[in-house]
Amino acid sequence: DISGSMLAKDFSPDRLEASKKVAMDFISERPNDRIGLVIFSAQSFTQCPLTNDHKLLLKLFKDVKSGILEDGTAIGMGLATAVSGLKESEAKSKVVILLTDGVNNTGSIAPMTAAEIAQQFEVRVYTIGVGTLGHAPYPFKTPYGTTVYQDVEVKIDEQTLQDIASATNGKYFRATSSESLKEIYQEIDQMERSKIETIDFGMKQKELKQ
Repeated sequence: DISGSMLAKDFSPDRLEASKKVAMDFISERPNDRIGLVIFSAQSFTQCPLTNDHKLLLKLFKDVKSGILEDGTAIGMGLATAVSGLKESEAKSKVVILLTDGVNNTGSIAPMTAAEIAQQFEVRVYTIGVGTLGHAPYPFKTPYGTTVYQDVEVKIDEQTLQDIASATNGKYFRATSSESLKEIYQEIDQMERSKIETIDFGMKQKELKQ
């Protein structure tokens, strides 16, 4: 999610930069995975298709900033674009980590429709709601072009994010600080490693039976 609210200052230096840093660390810990990057606000865009070239991926990740797409939060579009990039994959485990700080308010695909598409293609979705509990300093542009910060209530559609995760055999997480976000990515990392081992074990069993 690269919507304007991702520049809120309840994370240091802001939600977007904190989320980028943690995600980039996660990528560095999984050198053998093919990983891609989809960004979304009012529209969604594949910043990097699935690749083993993590050097390129990290460079493209660094370049991500708010404002390069029209503002808004199209969670369904973001998820559908990510699933579209995975559906042809032959990988044993297909995963989307969907990170947002808001409520779906635009886009031609509803979040749960995107979740159903993910389910059809056996894509597991881990959803992360980013934002402190209560209020956070959000950026607003003044008529003079400067940015001021005002405390605004943090609104995340946790129910929809839980429903997406549940429908796709994933899990929902709430990150209220950079530290908790780091712990969430570590948990996803561990869960995915154990799932791959289980799949490997199942395949070996099948081979033995044959």
